[in-house]
Amino acid sequence: MDSIIKKYQQKFRKVKAELSRWDELQIRLTSQFSNAASIIQRLQVIQDSGNYGILKCVEGIEDAVLGKQMESLQTILLSMNNTLEEFRGVVSSLEKIVHDSRQLDGAGSSQSTAKQLRQRIGIKPSLEDCLDGLRLLEDMHEAEYLLKLSVVSALPALALKPSASADLGALQQLLVDQPNIHQEEVQYIYDIIFAEEIS
Repeated sequence: MDSIIKKYQQKFRKVKAELSRWDELQIRLTSQFSNAASIIQRLQVIQDSGNYGILKCVEGIEDAVLGKQMESLQTILLSMNNTLEEFRGVVSSLEKIVHDSRQLDGAGSSQSTAKQLRQRIGIKPSLEDCLDGLRLLEDMHEAEYLLKLSVVSALPALALKPSASADLGALQQLLVDQPNIHQEEVQYIYDIIFAEEIS
């Protein structure tokens, strides 16, 4: 039992490394979104010929400026899709860790009884605590990945919308807040699993 708990703790260390990677991707995606939003907000100004003043005498200036901005937006959207792929990689890694954890000494299968799964030794977590914690972390990050995917997918449509500022602000707040991930809950799971190391 003690050796299995230690194996679970190794799994949680891998999870912690993946979640550090997630945090780095979160910073990158938020920055990319902010850059895309800035371009989308500029598109209305760029398309109004009254804003060009004396530059209107330069042939094709409006199309050239608009084309350059659309090209930049396309590049940022591609970068965001690559970042989302990396988020998906983290989710896949968490799924694999959960799957592998179920195999530890038959935990989660008919080989382990409900009593064995709930059994505790001192302050160490039970096998059930470990499995539940891993599943919860996987669920939270999968739900957040799907939300990010939806938010980024909405951007191209907003580029064509006459007044997109309010929608852009709301979507950006969703990305920043990560509403499906409760950091206190993540920390609580770590505290349970590593209880004897903390004490």
